[in-house]
This record gives sequence, structure tokens and C-alpha cells, in this order.
Amino acid sequence: MRILVTGAAGFIGSHIVDAALAAGHDVAGLDDLSTGRRENVADAAAFFAVDIRGREAVQEVFREFRPDVISHQAAQASVSVSVREAARDAEINVLGTIHLLDAARETGVSRFVFASTGGAIYGEVPAGQKASEDTTPQPLSPYACAKFAAEQYLRAYQAEHGLSTCALRYANVYGPRQDPHGEAGVVAIFARRLIAGQPLTLFARRTKDDDGCVRDYVYVDDVVKANLAALNGEVDLAVMNVGTGIGSTTLQIANLLAKSLDAKAEILFEQRRPGDLECSVLDASACAARLGTPTPLADGLAATAKWFAAQAL
Repeated sequence: MRILVTGAAGFIGSHIVDAALAAGHDVAGLDDLSTGRRENVADAAAFFAVDIRGREAVQEVFREFRPDVISHQAAQASVSVSVREAARDAEINVLGTIHLLDAARETGVSRFVFASTGGAIYGEVPAGQKASEDTTPQPLSPYACAKFAAEQYLRAYQAEHGLSTCALRYANVYGPRQDPHGEAGVVAIFARRLIAGQPLTLFARRTKDDDGCVRDYVYVDDVVKANLAALNGEVDLAVMNVGTGIGSTTLQIANLLAKSLDAKAEILFEQRRPGDLECSVLDASACAARLGTPTPLADGLAATAKWFAAQAL
């Protein structure tokens, strides 16, 4: 296939490019390099330095590369930024997606896979429960609202134009090349600070000195696998959660990373941050049924720690 990956210079997008090339596909990456790094994109992939807010520029990429399928990872990915700059967030995450959908429709793209959010779209998930694909979304930030709106555009384009679409609702993705910003940035932040011998700040779930918020952490390789399966038409769902179904506290993440790095985890306990969800865990049974058991957290964090340690040399 000819695969176009947006956000190709970023954390998840660059891994998708690598895996798609390894599978023998023709691949092009699109990224405006506002947060991504050009060196993340393999030389074997074509590359277009384009902002998805530019409708004509996006259409030119599609006319030149003529992709068969799209993996749309490009996004304004910070919840806090979306709160401060809701209009900018919508321009990128909603209008940018529409530009890609229009270009896909006009050039005969057969499949459009969209990176959505499970970590934000469901809102607060009660302790001991998991959010399934049937759980009613409760977006509580402009970022989550934009992602949910984009999902509805995918449905509309499939209904009106026959464009096959799939939205993958990610849990908190972590792994090599992770940026410390975004909803799962704590893994990158903690790894870097542990390597530098600096203390870790743990924000409370409810009260200072608790173990921190509960999140579903999914390794980037599992997210890549889900994307390639969806691009190949092996995911028969309009929406699919991509996670592990296991909740982990921030303190667990700190301790596992410290163990992997053979470092002492000095913890600074702080009050809860306004706006933080206490708990977000996904029901990932549909994903596991199609793709198999996800990477165990300890294994994924060990691989991530090894990568960050190598970068520090």
C-alpha cells in the first residue's frame, strides 16, 4: 500500500512510519515540525513539511503522493494548551482533519485511520470500572471535544462518501521518542529526571501523599500494531479502544522506571492539579481479541528506560 502518515515526525507517527516501511509499504510522512523532529522520519519515507491547517497544501500532498490509506496522527495534543487556546486546538484537530478527509475523498483514498483519545474522551472513569467503546463520551476539555467532533466527521464521510474510517481511542501511550508534553508525558519526564538524578514530582489523585492518578498506560509498539491492522482493514470497528485495561498509579510508574534505571526515586508529593482526571482506564478487550495481549507495563517501561538512558550518553 501507499501510506501517508500525518504527524510523522512525532512520537507515535514516526514509529508507524518505521513499521510500515519494514512491512514493505511505500510511505510518506507529513508534519509541520512544530513539535516533531525531522530526524525521527526514516530516510526511506518521502516527507512533506506541511501544516494540516493549510487546505491547498494538504491537497497538493495528496495529488503528488496519491496515498491508498491514511494514518492521521497529527494533532494539537496538549489538554492544557487546548484550554488556553481552544480556537487553535479546533483549527488543528477539527479543521485540519476535515482538510485531510476532503483530500482523501477527492483522490480516492480507501481507508482513513484516525488517532483519537480514550484517555480524555470518556471523562472521569469510576474507580474499579473501565470505559468501553459503548461508554458515552464525556469530553471535559476542548482537546477531548475536538477529538470527539473529528470522530463524528469520520462517520459522516463514511456515510456520505463511502470512505472507510476507523478511530482508535488511545490510552496513555508511552515509549521511545516520547515527548514530555501531552497526556502521557509523565513517563518521559520521570525517565529524564531519574537519569539526571533529579527528584520526581507526583501530583495527588485526591489528597497530597496518595499514589497519584490512575491511568491505562499502553506501549507504543501496541499502538503501532493497532494502526497497521486498521490500515489493512483488519479492524472491523468504527471506533476501537487501544489500551491494556489495567490501571496504574503515578507512583507505580515512578518505581518501575527507577528499578529499570537502577536509580533512587526521590518523590516530591504535591497537591492535586486542577483539571486532572482521577482515574481513566479503558476496556481494551476488543483490541486484545484482534491483536493479542498487549505489552506488559514492566517490559514496556524497561525498554523505554533503556532508550532514554542511551540518549543521555
